[in-house]
Amino acid sequence: MVDLSARAVRLDEYRSARGLEAVWFARPNGFAWLTGGDNVVDADAPLGVAAAGYDGSFRVVTDGIEPERLADEQLPDRVAVESFPWYADSLAEAVAERSPTPAAADFEVPGFERVDAGRLRQPLTDDDVGRYRELGREAAAAVETVCRNLEPEDPEYEVAAGIEISLASRDVNTPVVLVGGAERAGSYRHLVPSDATLGEYALVSVTAERGGLYASLTRTVAFDPPDWLERRHRAAARVEATALAATRAAAAGDFGGDERDDGPGTAGDVFGAIRTAYDEVGFGGEWKRHHQGGAAGYAGREWIATPDGDDPVMEPMAYAWNPTVRGTKSEDTELVAADRFETLTRTGHWPTHEVESVPVDGVPTRTFERHAPVVR
Repeated sequence: MVDLSARAVRLDEYRSARGLEAVWFARPNGFAWLTGGDNVVDADAPLGVAAAGYDGSFRVVTDGIEPERLADEQLPDRVAVESFPWYADSLAEAVAERSPTPAAADFEVPGFERVDAGRLRQPLTDDDVGRYRELGREAAAAVETVCRNLEPEDPEYEVAAGIEISLASRDVNTPVVLVGGAERAGSYRHLVPSDATLGEYALVSVTAERGGLYASLTRTVAFDPPDWLERRHRAAARVEATALAATRAAAAGDFGGDERDDGPGTAGDVFGAIRTAYDEVGFGGEWKRHHQGGAAGYAGREWIATPDGDDPVMEPMAYAWNPTVRGTKSEDTELVAADRFETLTRTGHWPTHEVESVPVDGVPTRTFERHAPVVR
């Protein structure tokens, strides 16, 4: 259950700083963050069927089709539900008529400011972390169960279907399921499943969602592993380890070795460490071929690191770094907090290896357990 009191504190601070009376969220991840509920009926629509608002109290506005279902199944008792005739108004018009002003929203409402919902969702609260642990374990268990039963003759699309079913049985959605066998994994970075069979090895990458939170992970299964697989995978894992070490340093505000007076480091700081790591492990150009990941939470990535990225690196926060070296990827969702690193997408039943981060100025070298390829 979402801690509404923690949400109220954050939104009160935001309203005060911006001189606002109310803030509204109709995008599914914003709605889920505020209420813990789901406002999606049509998965292809950018907005849900209801908007959640806060003006000192918690309110939801929806059309006349939805109020009973949302109140009974999706919303805490503390959230009041109001409805409008589905044939009379749009959601934006209904919110504009019912909200005190000035106000902000994460969707287009006449006369309202736009809110940067991603910044409001960071850092994670204690209840976010608790639900994230459950999601991470469920996602990893589902993916690993399927991966342990793969065969070289399996078509990629059948593997993807198996993962989707395994996750759905745990009430987990799958916005991203990528499966690549040996024929395609060395050629492409986004392995949208095809009818090709797996062959020598398989690379499986999944982003799972439940309750608005997103967890990403990658697992590698080899039947007849190519000679280069172990070296490239370990190189990618060392880049991931370096990204995690740099994330902790940036969040602490001491990136570069000196404590910063102006707050935490940035996504660009971490990206610089990632680029250095690629050079040190012998694959200097690989960072250009795929994004490296970033902060995770109520989006697959709340932000993606770029060379000039100025997003602040927060803690406690989830991070999903996903470095690739041709034919390989190392990726999990990690909680980075002041006192710990915690791999959220871990079951304890998949082999790991110790990986040391690459030395980077101002970033303490750390050793992490990262998931290794399974050889069958």
